[in-house]
Amino acid sequence: MSLTNNKEEKNMLFLEPVFKQMIWGGNRLGIDFPYQIPGDDTGECWAVSAHPNGDCMVKEGSFAGEKLSELWEKHPELFGHVDSDRFPLLTKIIDAKADLSIQVHPNDEYAMKNENGSFGKMECWYILSCEENATLVVGHNAKTKEDLEAMIREGRWTEFIREIPIKKGDFIQIDPGTVHAIKGGTMILETQQNSDITYRVYDYDRLADGKPRELHVDKSVDVITVPALDASDSVCSTLGLPNNKMNLLKECEYYRIWKICVTEAITFEQEYPFLIMSVLEGEGLLNGKKIKKGDHFILPSGFGEVSIEGNVEIIASSVR
Repeated sequence: MSLTNNKEEKNMLFLEPVFKQMIWGGNRLGIDFPYQIPGDDTGECWAVSAHPNGDCMVKEGSFAGEKLSELWEKHPELFGHVDSDRFPLLTKIIDAKADLSIQVHPNDEYAMKNENGSFGKMECWYILSCEENATLVVGHNAKTKEDLEAMIREGRWTEFIREIPIKKGDFIQIDPGTVHAIKGGTMILETQQNSDITYRVYDYDRLADGKPRELHVDKSVDVITVPALDASDSVCSTLGLPNNKMNLLKECEYYRIWKICVTEAITFEQEYPFLIMSVLEGEGLLNGKKIKKGDHFILPSGFGEVSIEGNVEIIASSVR
């Protein structure tokens, strides 16, 4: 199939990232990826987002200059008429030069009630790079809710926090209610619900503009799952998966995630309401259009046959 402009839904929607400067951010989004970052404290690249705090713009084609949120409202046919009042997913790259706060996210029910109708936040991480013998915080060691609250309010952080080993290529599911934190020296691709709600449990007593950052202890205690899931239920390695096919990494209520490593020409049908594609390594051609590391784009509903050639690594996602 050749790409034409005869039908709007055949366009690949390339998006312009939005960058966020953070107390824990670094400069690798401008070194490891071909991005013009705003400073050496750039922690997040919101690569596919229609959230009010970072609404990506279409780079080129018939919809150039339009925000993703506008397309969602004006052209529901591009997204398979998904039944949602907002674009449901958000894709980020996170560069943690320093440790992120110990945090937790609420589910939909809690967020809708307590955060002005926001979605909750289920998310997952694909480890792009990390230091040798790296770890992440996933889960905690409290056995009961009373135990949990005592550990948090008494600041027994060493006892409370559970760290797990990670390596490049690991995939980690973070359900709402899961205590978690990305550690310094780690870069991840995150796929999540379209939400910007985070409750900080602990922030190492760091100062921002001379003041401690806000904590959300009461809300955190409300939403943390006790006891925590076993770590083996959250983490899996994607190394050794077959090349040249869509490897399903996760399917949950909110999204499906695939890894695609292309070493020879492949074809498949875009049969989902929409397909988010994040190019993490290499370069190639998709239906004759050049794609390269750092590109993020959406293949809309009705796109049809997808043909990819070259040497390229992609994480793809869609709604369930």
